Amino acid sequence: MNSLKMMFIVVPILVGILLVLNVLLAAHRPDSEKVTAYECGFSPIYGQTRSPFSIQYYLVGILFLVFDLEILLMYPLSVTLYNVSTYGFWVAIIFFTVLTLGFVYEIGSGALYFTDQRSAINKRTIQLPKAPRLF
Repeated sequence: MNSLKMMFIVVPILVGILLVLNVLLAAHRPDSEKVTAYECGFSPIYGQTRSPFSIQYYLVGILFLVFDLEILLMYPLSVTLYNVSTYGFWVAIIFFTVLTLGFVYEIGSGALYFTDQRSAINKRTIQLPKAPRLF
């Protein structure tokens, strides 16, 4: 029997066995705080359950993923740099240059500044710094 077929047979059976064992052997002690909407024990304030969420947090998360993947791609390149010769080296340099230029553009356009202009008490007296324009 092929190992791939074996995996598609054994893994679902193992998952089913483990789920049944969990239901049978795990302790179930729900109390009033565990069954509320929020497990922290606090009752929600009605009408205020959703607060405005800044889109900049999503932007930082996406940037983290992009540059985390960039670091992930640097390791195999550095290990096999002797084998990929100068062509692979220049392709990697172009890739990292494009990513670096994109990051510099995001910094220059002010996309990473988290100051909220609505939180200023008086906009005439409090001046928020503007991002320098690079392009």
